[in-house]
Amino acid sequence: MFLLDGNPLMNPDYGLFLWTTGIFLLFWFLFIRAAKGPMKDMLGKRNSDIQGALDEAEKARIEMANLKSENEKMIASAKAEQAQIIADAKATKAQIVEEAKVKAKEEAERIMANAKLEIENQKKNAIADVKNESSLIALAIAERVIKKQLNETQDQNTLANELIDNIKF
Repeated sequence: MFLLDGNPLMNPDYGLFLWTTGIFLLFWFLFIRAAKGPMKDMLGKRNSDIQGALDEAEKARIEMANLKSENEKMIASAKAEQAQIIADAKATKAQIVEEAKVKAKEEAERIMANAKLEIENQKKNAIADVKNESSLIALAIAERVIKKQLNETQDQNTLANELIDNIKF
């Protein structure tokens, strides 16, 4: 405690205390008075900056909501368009398939008609060939039979004359 006995800071003096307090308050008053304007301006600027940022954020939020709404409308429109394209494609497919079926049926009918006509022509040709062949065979047989029966010249002449008489020109 020997250090505290002679130290003037440790012994309170009321006059020094009052002067110190007064000077402190005077400097404090002058400091507040000098700093009040710039601090007020700075706080006002800060408030306006914060308010501007909040306004910009609100505008951005509204714009994002509008964009989201527009995006949803575009997606719905794209889905509707996609459904329409798919429906059109299905209708076109059905039409093409139906046309192909009709064409195939017509072609089959045409081929069948041509085949029937060709078969009929071949049948007629075959019948004509059979008739020609059978007539040639009959003529050959008749010729052999007649030759056998008509060995004599007189019988041949008589038969030839009868045949000539029977032929009508």
